[in-house]
Parts: sequence; structure tokens; C-alpha cells
Amino acid sequence: MSKDKNPRRVADNEAMAKSRMLRTSPQKLNLVAAMIRGKKVEKALSDLTFSKKRIAEDVKKCLQSAIANAENNHNLDVDELVVAEAYVGKNLVMKRGRPRARGRYGKIMKPFSELTIKVRQVEEQA
Repeated sequence: MSKDKNPRRVADNEAMAKSRMLRTSPQKLNLVAAMIRGKKVEKALSDLTFSKKRIAEDVKKCLQSAIANAENNHNLDVDELVVAEAYVGKNLVMKRGRPRARGRYGKIMKPFSELTIKVRQVEEQA
């Protein structure tokens, strides 16, 4: 009398990883995510390793997690993986402030974002 198994959220030749509460704005994170979209995972990892952006390290961690999920949970071949999707979403915004001149108050917004990476196995054309 167990419950039915949950259906997979991705296709049989795909794997996914999500990072939440990344301490950067979605706009900045999207610049790094756009850098790896559609690339082979080896090339994407090397691009992230040598990127000067601070958030590239967290994106690399998420990509490595997606690769590990593909290999261990879904039995996909790591050498044939491609970054199918890399999209960014908003998360919470911490509101802070600072006193300014003439009794005013300067708003300081500290945004968080989340990142979803899907990798897909594609057979190489001979």
C-alpha cells in the first residue's frame, strides 16, 4: 500500500541541479549562466574555472552537481553531456538602509537568486 512513485521532472536523457540563495543579483548571475548555455560540460567547466566573476565558483558547483546527478542517479555518459538549460530566478531581497544627508534614508537592497542547470546526453555525430 505504498504511494505511486513520483514521475521524473526531466526527460530520460537529462539530469538537473538547483542552487538556491545565491548572494548576487539575478542579472549578474544570468551573465554567467549565459556563458555556459549550450556548451559541452568540459568546456563549460573550464570557462567557469577561469572566469573573473565572483559568482562563477557557485555556478561551477551547481554544474558539477548536475553532472554527478547524471552519472550516479540516471546512468548517463559524462563525456556526451551538454548544458541544455541554465536559467536564473529571483529569491528574497534583504532590505537594509543607511542614513543620508538632511534626514533622508538610503535604501540598500541585497538580492538573492537561484540557479537551475539541466544537462542532456547527446550522441556525437560521426
